[in-house]
Amino acid sequence: MSQREYQARQEQADGVIEGRNAVLEALRAGAAVDKLYLAKGEVDAALRHLASAARAGGAVVVECDRRKLDAMSLTHAHQGVIAVTAVREYADVDDILTVAREKGEPPLIVVCDELSDPHNLGAVIRTAECAGAHGVIIPKRRSAGLTAVVAKTSAGAVSYVPVARVPNLTACLKELKDKGLWVYGATAQSQTQIYEADLKGPAAIVIGSEGFGMSRLVEETCDVLVSIPMAGQLNSLNASAAAAILLYEAVRQRLGKG
Repeated sequence: MSQREYQARQEQADGVIEGRNAVLEALRAGAAVDKLYLAKGEVDAALRHLASAARAGGAVVVECDRRKLDAMSLTHAHQGVIAVTAVREYADVDDILTVAREKGEPPLIVVCDELSDPHNLGAVIRTAECAGAHGVIIPKRRSAGLTAVVAKTSAGAVSYVPVARVPNLTACLKELKDKGLWVYGATAQSQTQIYEADLKGPAAIVIGSEGFGMSRLVEETCDVLVSIPMAGQLNSLNASAAAAILLYEAVRQRLGKG
């Protein structure tokens, strides 16, 4: 194992619980389990009970190849189950809107569409906190959650920025639109640059996944698609860098600068 692989596994170890009894005791103790990974094809009565208890607590349950569990495991005794705990409870979308209302500010929300890299999600949350955004929304599946790695990368911002996890991102965006927010989606294909968009009012800014950008339904739900000017040879930015540019353009507009 290389030094880089070793460091990555040690980083993952925070908040990772392996083995049936350990996971069961964590659930009984009320631990906030973010995701429960089960070995595909080996779900017996005991594992089904764990899955049911985890779902009841709001966790995402994922069946995966045993080789993935082996790669995640540090103990090499996972018994077909690994739980990853959340560092804090998720908020509701209404909680985020309440924060904006209590501050007397138009809502500014970051929506991450299937951002799977925990370092990217942590960096987005950190930028959201620094920019004064009122919250972050992520989908329940195919997304990094509020794990120890995310918390570490956010430099503590997870303690201050409410993060909501929703089962259907498209439905959530439609609800935000019904409540008066404009939804702006970042995509390199748009002819409208971010500097042409009006971000002074209630806004939700959607950042797509690292490899594929926004999903089709999410993109179709956006009110406005915007791009970031690219003058170099590359045609895309890291997701967290893109989020920073869009958020601080909103900050600039709201401060009345330029």
